[in-house]
Amino acid sequence: MKTLFNFKFNLQSGLALLFSGAVLCSFTMQHVAKKWDAPASAKSISNPVKTSASSISEGKNLYMKDCKSCHGAKGKGDGPKAENLDVSCKDFTKADFQKQSDGEIFWKITNGRDPMPTFKSKTEAEDRWNLVNYLRTLK
Repeated sequence: MKTLFNFKFNLQSGLALLFSGAVLCSFTMQHVAKKWDAPASAKSISNPVKTSASSISEGKNLYMKDCKSCHGAKGKGDGPKAENLDVSCKDFTKADFQKQSDGEIFWKITNGRDPMPTFKSKTEAEDRWNLVNYLRTLK
């Protein structure tokens, strides 16, 4: 064994330390949310669906059917499937989500991003706007 900076060091302990660091780094990187910005053109799109009890109810139904498994019942990003994903699920109750325009949120729901599917062909535009209205209640 060689002494390096007053620490005993050998190849086996060095490899173990290197492997531990790589595992920790890999785990950390998998659970860091990747930045996801909608295009500038989406920011100015206004929600054509008036916020109402009916719209919020329709949005909630869609959320419970298609979003809850990853984003959680209360929108905190803690659904049962969330722990199996390579990215963190967005917490809809946080200010950084809520400060987005309706158009940005609609664009993200419409287009999706791996692992979140696109809802463009899965739902009508009005339903996606209802979902935006529901997500606004999760503050």
